[in-house]
Amino acid sequence: MHRMPPILAHLVDEAPAALQAPAPEVLLADFGRVAFGNLRLECSEPLAGPLVVHFGEALDGGRVLRQPPGTVRYARVELPAGPAGARLVAPAADVRNTTPPAVPTPPEWGVVLPFRWVEIEGAVPPGALRLVRRTAQAASWDTRAASFECADPVLTGIWELCRHTIQATTFASIYVDGDRERIAYEADAYINQVAHYACDPDPRIARNTFDWLMEFPTWPTEWAPHLVFMAHADWWQTGDRQWMGERFDALQAKLLDERLRPDGLVGSTPEQMQRGDLVDWPPGERDGYVFSPVNTVVNAFHLQAHALMAEMAETLGREGDAVRHRARRQVGREALTGASFDRARGIFLDGPGTGHASLHANLFPLAFGLVPREGIAPVLEFIRGKGMACSVYAAHYLLEALFQHGEDALALDLMTAPGDRSWRHMLASGTTLTWEAWDQKYKPNQDWNHAWGAAPAHLLPRHVLGVEPAEPGWKSVRIRPRPGRLLGARGRVPTPHGSVDVSWKRESPADPPELSFQLPPGVRRVE
Repeated sequence: MHRMPPILAHLVDEAPAALQAPAPEVLLADFGRVAFGNLRLECSEPLAGPLVVHFGEALDGGRVLRQPPGTVRYARVELPAGPAGARLVAPAADVRNTTPPAVPTPPEWGVVLPFRWVEIEGAVPPGALRLVRRTAQAASWDTRAASFECADPVLTGIWELCRHTIQATTFASIYVDGDRERIAYEADAYINQVAHYACDPDPRIARNTFDWLMEFPTWPTEWAPHLVFMAHADWWQTGDRQWMGERFDALQAKLLDERLRPDGLVGSTPEQMQRGDLVDWPPGERDGYVFSPVNTVVNAFHLQAHALMAEMAETLGREGDAVRHRARRQVGREALTGASFDRARGIFLDGPGTGHASLHANLFPLAFGLVPREGIAPVLEFIRGKGMACSVYAAHYLLEALFQHGEDALALDLMTAPGDRSWRHMLASGTTLTWEAWDQKYKPNQDWNHAWGAAPAHLLPRHVLGVEPAEPGWKSVRIRPRPGRLLGARGRVPTPHGSVDVSWKRESPADPPELSFQLPPGVRRVE
């Protein structure tokens, strides 16, 4: 049985943003945005008859949608007649997301679920009813720590959509993968972690999640190295070598070294190719990836994990470990390039002998610095031709790779592209939390409350505002905007020492940004 994690969330009372009466004896409360919680119903007069309370993430014709698609949330609760006073209204527990392996929430809260709308059917004396959403979220959340605004209102809206997603999904004190399962997964957690840092500086939920996943790991192959990514990200955010050092040795088991072949490559058995090696999720987002005994994406994650382990080992004074990890990265990189890099085309194949080159086989090596120098231009050209041929998960790495290699205009174009494979589409749908997939048709059982879709929460401040730490712990920062075709942006980026305020503007896309900024006390800017 799973233990209760350290509780870092609490309940906050929220009043409805709007109340309507769409039909006789029907009250519709709109709380403005989806959040996780339940309802306190305060009635100043006795209820003469029963009430039916509907909770929903979706609306249809001005009423809560009773039969939403997939696992979009809906719940119905019947309240009997009774005396005046306050009542907690919460649905029956969903066994799937309230029993192991799901992450538990405090039982004294009652059942919580994601909802925006509450519809109440039944006779209520006029003015006698008060509704309060008891919203669960991080107790330490600082709403003033972060902001982002730019000359493109769509990008501004995308950032706020992602920021609210990160805030709302702190309800469990652990980063979970959405309401359907409420399970912590390593890749989801890493994206959630770095996005959280860009919205609020408290690292404790990320640390909670890391320790939880070390105790309760999940099954996908590439997810294990993400724990190395999480430890490295914590160090860069906090500068805390002690926390990292206490966990360093345990990370050796997350490198996939047990799968190394004599030729220096990570191998995959037929069983691992069938279940384990993921590349992307859902399967339809893999761009036709051909699985083979040497998987380019799996090897890329293995090599990036060793690179980060080398950095951490060096700062911990473990020079022997640093040398070993750097050597593994170098030997593995040469082996992967020799096996999977098609020199005639200048791009990576999915694996040796597959003959197939997917977006994923190229975006991950590009993001992890594994593409040979002569291959960078062909790989970028290949990626331009592919567009967003990946999931919202892999899009995090795709956009990071593009920003790193001077393709900021393309990265922003992909975020805001027309069609149904961008954050513009999510925003236009009216959702207030990011989805698990680009659209319902790509994953019919998707969650509408999934933080692995919130990567722009950190990509926009880090790259468009250009603010990033120059050393672990943020005692020095770099500010280098990557503006794409934007004419201006401004915002706040949290650090452990206070927020960095940045603004820049220019007359045309050909001009360099005119930058102004204010740093927290004790923090300096370096070039």
